[in-house]
Amino acid sequence: MSLRSQLLKGILEGCILSIIKQQPTYGYELSMKLQEFGLTDISEGSIYPILLRLQKEELIAGEMRESESGPKRKYYSLTEEGQAALLDFKQQWASIKAPVDRMIDREEG
Repeated sequence: MSLRSQLLKGILEGCILSIIKQQPTYGYELSMKLQEFGLTDISEGSIYPILLRLQKEELIAGEMRESESGPKRKYYSLTEEGQAALLDFKQQWASIKAPVDRMIDREEG
């Protein structure tokens, strides 16, 4: 597993919660949004197990809706628990990102 894959594995759940918070989203749309943000190596196949786990943990809720083009789609929205988990992710990410940025950006004097 590449370094990028290892890093993404640890933060993908928070990224997914963040996108779903903006508006209810279905799986393929979520994949497209991740790609728009530059995470082009995230496959749909890796997203659905995370969505199932988040739903099982009651961080997101799924609702089947009619689609204008084809079968019904399952749209995911954040629950109150999901909003709390996203806030926790943001705080944890900030507490990790800031010191790592300082370390790797530090210039030798």
